[in-house]
Amino acid sequence: MSLKKTSLYAATTVAALSVALTACGGSSGSGSSGGAWDKDATVNIGSLYEPQNLDNTAGGGQGVTEALNGNVYEGLFKLTDDGDVEKLLAQNYKVSDDGLTYTFTLRDGVRFHSGKKLTSADVKYSLEKVLADDSQSARKSNLKVVKHIATPDAKTVKVTLSQKSISFVYNLSYVWIINSEAKNVKTTEDGTGPYTLAKWTRGSALSLDRFADYWGDAAANKKVVFHYYKNATALNNALLTNAVDVVTGEQSPDALDQFKNNQNYKVNDGDSTTKLLLAFNDKAKPFNNVKVRQAVSAAIDDKKLLHSVWGDYGRLIGSMVPPTDPWYEDLTGVNAYNVKKAKRLLAEAGYGDGFAFTLDTPNYDPHPTAATFIKSELAKVGITVKINTITSDEWYTKVYQNHDFTATLQEHVNDRDLVWYGNPDFYWGYDDKHVTAWIKQAEEASTTAQQTALLKKANRKTAEDAASDWLYLYPQIVVANSRLSGYPLNGLNAQFYAYDIKKKG
Repeated sequence: MSLKKTSLYAATTVAALSVALTACGGSSGSGSSGGAWDKDATVNIGSLYEPQNLDNTAGGGQGVTEALNGNVYEGLFKLTDDGDVEKLLAQNYKVSDDGLTYTFTLRDGVRFHSGKKLTSADVKYSLEKVLADDSQSARKSNLKVVKHIATPDAKTVKVTLSQKSISFVYNLSYVWIINSEAKNVKTTEDGTGPYTLAKWTRGSALSLDRFADYWGDAAANKKVVFHYYKNATALNNALLTNAVDVVTGEQSPDALDQFKNNQNYKVNDGDSTTKLLLAFNDKAKPFNNVKVRQAVSAAIDDKKLLHSVWGDYGRLIGSMVPPTDPWYEDLTGVNAYNVKKAKRLLAEAGYGDGFAFTLDTPNYDPHPTAATFIKSELAKVGITVKINTITSDEWYTKVYQNHDFTATLQEHVNDRDLVWYGNPDFYWGYDDKHVTAWIKQAEEASTTAQQTALLKKANRKTAEDAASDWLYLYPQIVVANSRLSGYPLNGLNAQFYAYDIKKKG
């Protein structure tokens, strides 16, 4: 799971995808493709998500993935902008007949930015870093199937699992391979990607320079600068004044007309995997009662909320599974908006006179807006909401680590993250033995067809139980100067590959 502006990053159950050989290129990109482009251009990228630090196992947040994943650091495998998995630092691999042993052969000629040659010891170190006790990455939950890592020679990594994992290769696409000798990776880096870290000025910008000794195709531009802004208005003004060339994700739909009606810009509406959740603590009263959760879900007009925040963009989702996941089904009708039904369910649950609860709300948009809307909606069925506004760090400690909450708002970025409802110890505490079993069986499935069928069952059950209230699916609106092409269009797991971006002179 990934959470915007928080320190959680994790993989999820996913189909065993076909793997194709690739180098650095392959971005789906868009924008102007004609005319000469400047190979020595500086591409200025505008974002609201500055890293908290540069280590994706130490609470770096969405910003560190956006800036460094694929650009500075690479994995054995790569998740493309279209959601496919391709080989990257792995030249090839084979799987044992019992599905428990994976043998990876590393690509030749790969060097870290420090000049050190990539070896199997670096891969072992990077996997163990994710699994370490002090790792803040929820990714380690998925990789706990790793039983043993062997390095028989410098080019070979042999990983033995404790049980079959159809998602193992996919999960590895999230693991950054870091120089095992690197120090202070919270503030510096030593990756193998097409860019090196040039400078990070906290609160302002992070710049990357093309790596001259990159093993693959050189980046299409010489320099990339991520500029960080406090709000969407400042971000849009930067684009209008050419301070930035592209915005990774538009957060102010009301401002889009000024770009749509201007030939100097292109507005792209891609696919997002970011869900806004009203997450209940399913182990705490009153939300340990399924009828209360169903009632609250039915009492909130998700369509009205979506329109108030995003206008005509975004979509209702009805479950944790977005349309880009293989096991998607339209479940928006399961707990659809119905005030009469909500009141009836509350009465059946023993709360006919309503109740009061505290909603822990992150202090950045759109959470405060959504919290105020939810408070107003639930008041109509007799439920009193106290909004408790907290910072990202407070949320991580209070909600995620300590489970000290009744309900909260949060954005979940990753695709294929239904798996968290199969973990009763996850922060929202949903615990259904059938769902837990189906998700476990899906991970150990032999075919993607078996996996998909099981996850559809799990998805429907969590929707029927209103395990959470999935308020809406974000749009992914990338706005760029018309001089640009080759930029990513989709919002998969917060990554933003910059190496294919071309800029006209």
